[in-house]
Amino acid sequence: MALDIEQYCITKTFPKLYYIPDFITEEEEKSLCEQVYAAPIPKWTQLSKRRLQNWGGLPHAKGMIPETLPKWLSTYTDKLGSLGIFGNHRPNHVLVNEYTPGQGIMPHVDGPLFYPVVATINLKSHCVLDFYHPVDTDAPVASSRESEQEYAKSSAKRHVMSLLVQRRSAYVFEQDMYTKYLHGISERKVDTLDNKVLNLDSCSNVSIDSALKRETRVSLTVRFVPKVLNVKLKFGRK
Repeated sequence: MALDIEQYCITKTFPKLYYIPDFITEEEEKSLCEQVYAAPIPKWTQLSKRRLQNWGGLPHAKGMIPETLPKWLSTYTDKLGSLGIFGNHRPNHVLVNEYTPGQGIMPHVDGPLFYPVVATINLKSHCVLDFYHPVDTDAPVASSRESEQEYAKSSAKRHVMSLLVQRRSAYVFEQDMYTKYLHGISERKVDTLDNKVLNLDSCSNVSIDSALKRETRVSLTVRFVPKVLNVKLKFGRK
């Protein structure tokens, strides 16, 4: 029986954001991690501040050449799809990200290559996901020397709210939370919770001012890519 996604909506005055604690079991988390780290080395892409795996194909403006998702992933894309968050579509893409302690990702939007819903399953460690108002495009552009410092000040001013994402949980955001608001993860090794974390009531063993030490984290971000090419490749383990 599919979950009733609306009972997990944590935003009342914002566009919809959902948080589902204990979306998977400890055994499922262990199995998923084993499968992620059993992937062949060429499946990993190393970026400057994290590494990742693409499953389902490489999204592209001209269309994605689809790969058949392995069973260990399709089980969970189907589970998330059963919530109805992707409309009548079946999720066809999974981005696996690995973050070591202190790593993060700059505030961003995921862009038009995807159906405007993102659903993520969280493994191995917590994270704090921050949401921001869009950048003021009419503001003057800082010089290269000033830009990083000025961007940090701007981000602090534009910070709207945060989401504590615990192990084995899932979160979903859509509508303006996807298309308008930016989301990111700050680069730090310890997260100190404050009153901008909206879902503390849905989390276990935490409160305001709790200091949570990060460990290596793996996330499975599940999406639907509408534009695919009429070619199908099969890769990965089943």
